[in-house]
Amino acid sequence: MSTASAAPTRRSISLRRYRLIAWLAFASLYVIIVTGSLVRLTGSGLGCVDWPACNEERFVDVSTPHAAIEQLNRLFTGVVAASVIAAMLAALFVRPRSRRTVQLALLLVAGTVGQVVLGGIVVLTGLHPLSNMGHFLLSIALMAWAFWLVDAVSKRGLEEATTYSSRDYWRSLATRASWSLSRGPRTATLSRVVALMTLVAIVTGTVVTGTGPHAGDESSPRFDFSISHVARMHGGSVLVTVALAVVLGLLLRRDGASRDMQNAFEAFLFLAVLQGGVGYLQYFTGVPVLLVAIHIALSVAVWLAALNLATTARRGIRATSIGVAAEPVAH
Repeated sequence: MSTASAAPTRRSISLRRYRLIAWLAFASLYVIIVTGSLVRLTGSGLGCVDWPACNEERFVDVSTPHAAIEQLNRLFTGVVAASVIAAMLAALFVRPRSRRTVQLALLLVAGTVGQVVLGGIVVLTGLHPLSNMGHFLLSIALMAWAFWLVDAVSKRGLEEATTYSSRDYWRSLATRASWSLSRGPRTATLSRVVALMTLVAIVTGTVVTGTGPHAGDESSPRFDFSISHVARMHGGSVLVTVALAVVLGLLLRRDGASRDMQNAFEAFLFLAVLQGGVGYLQYFTGVPVLLVAIHIALSVAVWLAALNLATTARRGIRATSIGVAAEPVAH
């Protein structure tokens, strides 16, 4: 009789299952941006006047429509928290394990905790526009981390991870060569500039939101700016972004870009033009709630498309450089 026993097997999660967990975290983060905007647009921002309880009498209160809307959004925060915690814990057990995946999942958890804190500040400051801006811009950062997480566990992300360090990439951005406009790297350079300008347009958009009529409550403070002036500033940043994208498109056609790069560019340009059209339409129609909600949802979609554009361009440049390095030297 053999006394040998089999070594205990370590618990692990398949990459396929982890992709699903990462996508669920991504989707929940996107959804709560939309539901959060509906809280403000329906004037329910102070439906719960306290934090973390809804008010002094009740932790959960759905006695009024405004309180119910705000409470539902708070409860959905629990879904978001559960999804990002699941993504973080699962990242420790997925095989093969990636340090970058674990780091991005940790960022999602840290960012979600930050959102909970900021949510309390928003309520306690009476929906001050600066706290609302911070709340939304942290959501934009969370969506970037979630995008990079799902990208890192995609087939292309895993292939890239074997020969490429994300740390080296971020370090390379500090070099002049990384921002060159010469024929080789100019696609990646201009794609990054488009992504940066997209972020500028989002930031200026939050200033417009903090100045406009949808404060979340009638008693909430507003920025003391001229709405026409900040709207022009925001519109100008959008026009510059679209103009740069058009220039990028012309360069892609001239350089014979890959199908992947063309698809990423076309998706960004379509969403950016659609977003710009919705923005101008809502401005000239008195910023109706439905159009504002669509505008907010599209702003996140445009941001994700910009990140995808920059990521696709970076991979295209790397594939070209690797291909050139692999070519035999003629004698």
